[in-house]
Amino acid sequence: MSKDHPDYIVVEGPIGVGKTTLAKRLAKTFHTELMLELAAENPFLPRFYSDPKSVALPTQLSFLFQRAKQIESLLQTDMFKPVQVSDFLIEKDKLFASVTLDDDELSLYNQVYERLTLDAPVPDLVIYLQAPIDTLMQRIIERGHDYERPINRSYVKKISEAYIDFFYYYTTSPLLIVNTNDFDLSGNDGGYDLLLEHIKRLPPGKHYFNPKES
Repeated sequence: MSKDHPDYIVVEGPIGVGKTTLAKRLAKTFHTELMLELAAENPFLPRFYSDPKSVALPTQLSFLFQRAKQIESLLQTDMFKPVQVSDFLIEKDKLFASVTLDDDELSLYNQVYERLTLDAPVPDLVIYLQAPIDTLMQRIIERGHDYERPINRSYVKKISEAYIDFFYYYTTSPLLIVNTNDFDLSGNDGGYDLLLEHIKRLPPGKHYFNPKES
């Protein structure tokens, strides 16, 4: 942790919440490299959203190998640079697996996960973005990715609830939970400036930030 800001920041949250938007903005603010989840490079994802059961396991394994490769790359970079920003936490891979895979598939997935022995660096700060299901669905529609058109409310609700449960017990890093329902992550400069102030002076533990109230 540097004197002015965390050295390694991870932005997380369910699909459509705006984690990539915020991660890009933070990276620009701190003049740092950015590590993004490469969803569009997963060849199984379009089929998964159309017919989840048919390709759930290869979809999840493809993401796992992709993230493992990115983590390996991160470990090889100079972690003494001012800041690193990412829009995914490696542990979230198991979160999605628990939602999308059946028992036999999950057992196989867990064996692969353990074999990879991922040794990801621990973030200095995790920013967990939240929003109501209706807001998430609207944002998914507005960004207009063709492969996301089949996504239904039930799936988004399951993922959102899995995130809530995961971060309820999360204690590995300082955690800032942000309500994004009334927060324009790309253009609300007042809210963004307040968020930066929270990031710079955040003590250990779990904390909350509601831009509307602020």
